[in-house]
Amino acid sequence: MRRFRHIIILIFISLFSLSQEKIDFTSSNPFSFKDIIVDQSLEYNQKVYGFLTMPKDFDSTLVYPLVIAFAGSNGWSPHHYEYLDLYHSHGIATFEVCSFKSRGVTSTVGSQIEVTTAMMVLDAYQAFETLSLHKNINANKIGITGWSLGGGVTLFSAWTPLKEAINPNLHFAAHLAFYPPCIVVPEVLDFGEAPIHILIGELDNWTPSYACVELVSQMGEKSNISLTIYPNAHHSFDRDLPPEIKSNGYILEDCRFCMNEDGEVLMNFFNIPMTTPFLQKIGLAMCAKRGPTFGGNKDAKKRSLNFAKTFMTEHLY
Repeated sequence: MRRFRHIIILIFISLFSLSQEKIDFTSSNPFSFKDIIVDQSLEYNQKVYGFLTMPKDFDSTLVYPLVIAFAGSNGWSPHHYEYLDLYHSHGIATFEVCSFKSRGVTSTVGSQIEVTTAMMVLDAYQAFETLSLHKNINANKIGITGWSLGGGVTLFSAWTPLKEAINPNLHFAAHLAFYPPCIVVPEVLDFGEAPIHILIGELDNWTPSYACVELVSQMGEKSNISLTIYPNAHHSFDRDLPPEIKSNGYILEDCRFCMNEDGEVLMNFFNIPMTTPFLQKIGLAMCAKRGPTFGGNKDAKKRSLNFAKTFMTEHLY
């Protein structure tokens, strides 16, 4: 416990020693991708905020690349900030999106309905549009990253039908997804040309690694996507705490869904679209179990931090 408090103190000292600014923007609350792609009647009345942190040795006369970042279903955790601080040390600004707190939500573990991937993808592009106008941000060098649920946001922010429906003029320069749920396979396997990379643990049973293997293999040469699997690593392998059971979380190993071009995720029986909270609960109940394992693997964490630094500096400079 003492070590955990020490880590938090160091992170906050590091963050507050940098130039940080709270930025508000407006978004909306689509439950599914269909609400964005087909309905297109969203009311942009949801206030969302985030924290823009400039790199170390910030110079107000310069412009910097930016990484827009999203946490997982349990919200922001200390290990997430280690990556943001790493980017700051290498001349990259970060924007910590507070999709949950902006909506009065603490966690979506075990439900996945209060704040959805669709809401957060929309948040990503609304944040992009706002920050692209910032005097110290290079609008052509904005990447996106996220963990678990945020990894799904990172992955599907590249999906062309969704991107075209939101804003065809905004293009993320790089997508780095940590252990995303790859259990939904779109009929339209078009994820654009920007580089996408997935980092995931071999033993992940919350968001199974072999689902990502299947998805990437199906994309083939149609997208600029690649995958790293860390051996003997579970979900949230970059935490410092050892592996444990999350009793109310979903085990998604046996879940696979198709998604049509309208953004409807279909149940595996009768092809019923899971476009409402009730229908999504039914669809998951047919395949998911409870009690996934999550927790740290020192080697995987070290390697993922090094990869994140290399990936973002390569594609944002």
